[in-house]
Amino acid sequence: MLLRILPRAAALLMLCVQHLHASVLPTVSSYEFTAYRMQQYAIQQEKHGCRGAIVQAEARSADEPVLTRRCVIMKLPDFTVERYFEALRQSAAAVLLLLPKNMSAVPQDIIQTFMVSESEALLKDTIMPVYVTPEDEQLLYMYEEVKHAAASRTSSILVRVFRSMVTATVFQILVSNTNPIKPITDSTIITLEGVLPGAGEDAPTIVITAHYDSYGLTPWLSYGADSNGSGVIILLELVRLFQKLYSNPHSQPAYHLLFSLTGGGKYNFLGTKRFIEENMDHAETSLLHDNVAFVLCLDTLANGDDMFLHVSRPPKPGTPQHAFVQHLEQVVSSRFPWVRFGMVHKKINLGESTVSWEHERYAMRRIPGFTLSHLEDPKAELRGSILDTVILNAYSTRFFQLHVDLRKMKRNAIVIAESLARFMYNLSDKGSPKDIQVFKGQMEFQDSRMSSLMSFLTSIPRATQLDKDPKHTILVNTLEHELRYYLHQVHRHTFRQDKRDPELTFFDQMEQPMMMYRIKPAAFDLFLGGCIAAYLAIVYYAIENCGYLYTKLKAAVKSKQK
Repeated sequence: MLLRILPRAAALLMLCVQHLHASVLPTVSSYEFTAYRMQQYAIQQEKHGCRGAIVQAEARSADEPVLTRRCVIMKLPDFTVERYFEALRQSAAAVLLLLPKNMSAVPQDIIQTFMVSESEALLKDTIMPVYVTPEDEQLLYMYEEVKHAAASRTSSILVRVFRSMVTATVFQILVSNTNPIKPITDSTIITLEGVLPGAGEDAPTIVITAHYDSYGLTPWLSYGADSNGSGVIILLELVRLFQKLYSNPHSQPAYHLLFSLTGGGKYNFLGTKRFIEENMDHAETSLLHDNVAFVLCLDTLANGDDMFLHVSRPPKPGTPQHAFVQHLEQVVSSRFPWVRFGMVHKKINLGESTVSWEHERYAMRRIPGFTLSHLEDPKAELRGSILDTVILNAYSTRFFQLHVDLRKMKRNAIVIAESLARFMYNLSDKGSPKDIQVFKGQMEFQDSRMSSLMSFLTSIPRATQLDKDPKHTILVNTLEHELRYYLHQVHRHTFRQDKRDPELTFFDQMEQPMMMYRIKPAAFDLFLGGCIAAYLAIVYYAIENCGYLYTKLKAAVKSKQK
């Protein structure tokens, strides 16, 4: 009986040890990747984002009941308001969010849910580090492992203990940079301006402006396709087309056109505020000192069949603002009757520390203006999301639609251009047809140019705090070159923060190298050691009792021969 048991036990132990060695992940196995930390800034002494950066914790799924001192691994569908605040409530060590490579395959409801959660997270100030990184094969493997481990929590206690000892893999997430987070004291905000001078000496001025910066959960992944790449693209096309009208003395309108691309738009429009202050308080020759007909701000215009005119005070009949609004309504009703045009009136509350739209900065200085957008709510999540981007089809120049529709952006640009032309040339009083088209033929908006501009703008993260990044420098230089090609008196305004009392403070360490270590739990080493000890005990017993085993084996052979 003993002869039968010993060989089988030894063979079983050998197979078990071989299987464990084959399945075990080396304790030194590691993977390094780049992760991007959640926004951290203070505006007018009010803190936003996460103040933590150091991570050294075990990875766990968001499905786990206990997240305390764990790094919670989430994919896009996992990042909900409830789960994020549950991680905060349990004092999780960190949250690591994996962004999918193929955004076109993500359902729209998941995208909308994520943007709501992203907006809520950015409103809070937390010490818990939040990181975002694009998913890859190694990170997806880790996610599936911790997800499977969470699912096994419903098994019996014996199954869970055995799995923990034998098959489970523990992932450790580490950010080894122990340097303290420091405020950035030399950040700058750049605003560009240029002019198309009108006919006549005392021509009134129309200001057309758009902010070019982007905003989202993390600066390095904020591309701002609709908000506000669309506004920048429409402004640059208006610059190109109206330059053709202004270059001919016979078609030069009796209005100065002042174009500006402002920075800091996502941070209370600080670039616009400083630009107005510099022109109104220090530059006596500025066009803002003269007769300003109105300011037209372009913001988030690349989607939807709605067009809202946001105003701080409804235009009064007989004013240039009222006349322009009438032209807008006329163009929409005659050429695009399916578009819903409306006016949204929101008074400026001087007691609030923030403004909702760019025109409010001008309204505070008694300069009439309004903002055009396809969004009705200034707090819409789309205005500050890392998912506000586009996916270019590799086989054509068309974009997969996420939040950008180039056809609708072009339609909105046509509405704006035609309305401006009708206003400046007073075409309604001259008996022109309601459906007259000024911008046609060689004066048309160019699809290829608008697509190329969108590709360029969404290839560079345009967050304000990345002003020292070489790509951001290329962005600003390219925009300035575009303005200089068509406009006169192009100026670059660089605004620096007051180091003693800054309105806006950014912080460093927004891009971090992160390590993922794959290890087996300590119980696994004990279990493996027990298997090896049992195997060696069997071998030792066999050697010590060699004579006895030989006698038994010899007797067994003789009995078979008989």
